[in-house]
Amino acid sequence: MLDRRVGGCRACPRLVDWREEVARTKRAAFADWTYWGRPVPGFGPSDARLLIVGLAPAAHGGNRTGRMFTGDRSGDVLYQALYDVGLASQPTAVSVDDGLELYGVRITSPVHCAPPANKPTPGERDTCRPWLVQELRLLRPTLRAVVVLGAFGWQAALPAFAEAGWAVPRPRPAFGHGTRVTLDGPDGPDGADGLDVFGCFHVSQRNTFTGRLTPGMLRDVLRTAAGAAGLP
Repeated sequence: MLDRRVGGCRACPRLVDWREEVARTKRAAFADWTYWGRPVPGFGPSDARLLIVGLAPAAHGGNRTGRMFTGDRSGDVLYQALYDVGLASQPTAVSVDDGLELYGVRITSPVHCAPPANKPTPGERDTCRPWLVQELRLLRPTLRAVVVLGAFGWQAALPAFAEAGWAVPRPRPAFGHGTRVTLDGPDGPDGADGLDVFGCFHVSQRNTFTGRLTPGMLRDVLRTAAGAAGLP
């Protein structure tokens, strides 16, 4: 139900205009596609133990296919790594009907619409936050670890964790690749509902092409986070 509601959101006029303009004009390579052109909901099981938080859908990726990180270069890197560590059924993600399954993992983003130049505004981030908060609350019974991709996602996710019931330290922890922060849940430090949050450089082409984020670095973070989440 939440995914359906996300897909109908029109709260940010700039993002609505952009995502729909891209869907109309398309990219030449995808001229025969009918673009999704709407907010992209999270992808993965509703009882996930591990959550991956990105930034926003790509204009000709998720905005075209209707699924997170599907059909773009960033997704190529992410899904290959998930497959390599045993968290995905296949190493590629090209369309919503390609048969891809995630094992104990869900993927979402703090902004659900493709933004111009891949840069949402702080206001758009904050307007979209209630969707992430609701998703976190629904996942809370099973969720044990989160991998946040990039500093923007980190800054957006920490307030959402707090609103969803986890205790976020103050001052808020700074983002860094390999950063690990444990958040106490509503049951306190001795409860079983704590959350391990991991920072990871974003799987953007800028990072992957320059070697700032290598496949091995990404696999290491995912493998460590999966262990913290109790995934095999």
